Amino acid sequence: MICLRCDAAWPVETYAAGCPRCASEGHASNLKLTYVSEGRCIRLPAALALEEGATPSVELPALAQMMQLGRLTAKLEWCNPTGSHKDRMSARLIARAMSCDAPLVVAASSGNGGLSIAAYAARAGLPAEIAVTASLVPSYRRAMAAHGARLVEAPDSLARWEHLARRVTEGAFAASNYRLPAIGTDPFGIDGYKTLAAELAGPAQPDLIMVPSSRGDLLSGLRLGFEEIGGVMPRLIAVEPFPRLARVMAGEDYRSRFDGRTAQVSIAGETVTFQALAALRATGGLAVPVDDKAARRAQAALAACGLHAELSAAAALAAVEEMARDGCLAGRHVTLVLTGSGLRDPGAHDPATWPHTNERPHAAAPPAMSGFLPPRTETSVQQRDNG
Repeated sequence: MICLRCDAAWPVETYAAGCPRCASEGHASNLKLTYVSEGRCIRLPAALALEEGATPSVELPALAQMMQLGRLTAKLEWCNPTGSHKDRMSARLIARAMSCDAPLVVAASSGNGGLSIAAYAARAGLPAEIAVTASLVPSYRRAMAAHGARLVEAPDSLARWEHLARRVTEGAFAASNYRLPAIGTDPFGIDGYKTLAAELAGPAQPDLIMVPSSRGDLLSGLRLGFEEIGGVMPRLIAVEPFPRLARVMAGEDYRSRFDGRTAQVSIAGETVTFQALAALRATGGLAVPVDDKAARRAQAALAACGLHAELSAAAALAAVEEMARDGCLAGRHVTLVLTGSGLRDPGAHDPATWPHTNERPHAAAPPAMSGFLPPRTETSVQQRDNG
């Protein structure tokens, strides 16, 4: 296991604080797995796999033409077994927990991750406990419970991490971050996201990949996957609901906490990680903040193309439009990682929150989709609505 920050090598263990050397210096950095044999992935137990991965890519020619892109594709990660990209990670996290003989798997979640962990833990016959807040969407709550997971309600997001920390001292395996400053999820789980890189790589691979991001597990997994595959590295673009990584890229400390309110619950949170920063640096990427209003307009544009993405995922399209305004994406192939379905959003079954003004979320496309975001102004760039 190699530190992403200082390159120190460590035996294969579970490092709750990330790299021990960096932790001793007051830093927080995750590790990556390295392999000494051919076949750079760990084979899952046959009884655990739920056929995650191999999700479809959909062409979006009308939107590509509108933004003068060479090609725009959407990777439909909601086609994974529990409806999100998290299944790629959960399969390997649960396999790792089993190899450690963990009596319990614990995770903190706003929805997608907790549901995925609950399902894969059930598949493995392993007890799961998910720390949530009162704002958890009821459909998530019911689904997690249906898989047999025990839900523990915490007063706020950071209190969930405190609960996980206590459980880890009692022998539980943590399937999500619980440290502050944040580190990211266990490296065995992040390795699962290399499979997404493998599906995108090849002669037709994108020039840029738009990645809805919070603490950068998916970003890091994609970066590590493309590094192992070799060849041309696509630029990874972190899409966030308010400036966090963007501020770090501009010089702020990644260990800081960044305030902001958002309805993009799957990528919310006030922390970032070194692994996310490292992924952007290694790929020549950047972070693009997308406020909720812009994400909703992008959600409507995707719905007009037949794709009802969750708000956090739809923000990826808004980020493309933001970058395309100055012509820097002309002729490029861009891929949106659509991490979850719009049916998962809070209020998804409330017509007042649907992406069109019509009476149903999948209504016919409006006469023209051009200009689904307003013209760029200094105000829109500097002052974003994070509510």
